[in-house]
Amino acid sequence: MVTVADVENAQKAWGEGVVDIAAAHSSEGDYIGRARLHVESLYAYDISPVLFKPTFAIEEQFRPTFEGALSYFVAENGVCPEDKGFAIKGWTKVRFENENVIIDEGKAMAMGNYFFTNSKGEEVKVEYSFGYMTDSEGNLRINLHHSSMPASIE
Repeated sequence: MVTVADVENAQKAWGEGVVDIAAAHSSEGDYIGRARLHVESLYAYDISPVLFKPTFAIEEQFRPTFEGALSYFVAENGVCPEDKGFAIKGWTKVRFENENVIIDEGKAMAMGNYFFTNSKGEEVKVEYSFGYMTDSEGNLRINLHHSSMPASIE
């Protein structure tokens, strides 16, 4: 049975993964390898279809494949030319604020805001919905990831 604590731990791992990718990129380390591990271990591409709508994807809005997701995070594999590498923007911290979490046996959904801290200490607020399923080892894996910038009234 999945718990809210399981979801929060998965979110913490996701945020730490993004920060680790950024740190590896800034120190000229193996940020692509770190991003591969991030997508392989946290997303369900190897066991299920994944619905992934990244925040800043415009031309190729949806990333149904592992390679498309990797491109969004590090922009190194040439799959989506519009990608700039979201995870290599120098993020130093990621925190989640869940509006709600719905648990349904081996699945969960969470919605809320997450905040990305840049190298100047400024936070960027992004809205998200994540869906999770359990893998054969009982780990939560993302099978739905939708994020967008908050609407603005002009």
